[in-house]
Amino acid sequence: MTSTQSPTLVPPEGIAIEQLAHRKKRSKRVDRTYRHERRAGIAMIAPAAVLLILFIVIPALLAFGLAFTNARLVSPYPATFVGIDNFIRLFQDEAFGRALLNVAYFAVIVVPLQAGLALVMALLINTRMRGTNFFRTVYFLPVVTSMVVVSVLWIFLYREDGLINEVISKVTFGSVTGPDWLNDPATSMPAIILMSVWQGVGFHMIIWLSGLQTISAELYEAADLDGVSRWQRFWFITWPGLRGTRNVILVTITIAALSLFTQVSVMTQGGPLDSTTTVVYQAVQAGFEQQDTAYASAISLIFFAIVLVISAIQRFLTREKD
Repeated sequence: MTSTQSPTLVPPEGIAIEQLAHRKKRSKRVDRTYRHERRAGIAMIAPAAVLLILFIVIPALLAFGLAFTNARLVSPYPATFVGIDNFIRLFQDEAFGRALLNVAYFAVIVVPLQAGLALVMALLINTRMRGTNFFRTVYFLPVVTSMVVVSVLWIFLYREDGLINEVISKVTFGSVTGPDWLNDPATSMPAIILMSVWQGVGFHMIIWLSGLQTISAELYEAADLDGVSRWQRFWFITWPGLRGTRNVILVTITIAALSLFTQVSVMTQGGPLDSTTTVVYQAVQAGFEQQDTAYASAISLIFFAIVLVISAIQRFLTREKD
């Protein structure tokens, strides 16, 4: 007679203990993986964070403190607290008021013009046809060229005997003579606007293009089946699909327009008759040429506040509505 052994049964308490131990081991592995990924992330972020602190955070804090003193770049006397004297002087300065008007004039024209042209160019090259990559490269070439180099080249174009005036003379058979673009208060800022739009439109074209390529092709196929027009396709499919992209472009162009400096510094030095001076240019002039770092810090703080308010307004107007 053979006897059979019954299998050993593990009590429920044993199963619960094994599951709990397994969960603890898995939790420890997850914790180790999380700590490792966190350390790797911190190591990757650290160089950029150090640069941001050194070149943005600390200068901003120093500017805030210097704005309420009489500090100068080179002075045998220590800086002393003067309260809001620099800000009172700033708002009484006619040159600062003119700089604000010039920046507003520049931004109001450049933002819609550059964004609109960039969108048109993106729509034109957002097709699969021969030569598209060539035109993308040509449109983007001014962006990768230094603004200083571009400004110097356009100085020669804007001269009285430059290429632009020669073209105007040839087209009109000599009946119209072009002005001295950069030395005339009436044409100096429009000349800078034209050059700035030409130089920056390629960059925003690439951003528009990236937004266009995220729109589902199925929407356009359905629109073709319904027989909608090109304008209806753009207005009801393309434009709503570019919501996030146009918000980014609006903010970037606005901030770049308000920070106008390089073109003015190279091409006109704020002239003629302060017709092209800007807030940033005035701050640099006060801080480095006049060595009045306290006054330059006050200008920088006011400029920061203006950009912050405009960005907040743009964010409010372009927010997602329920």
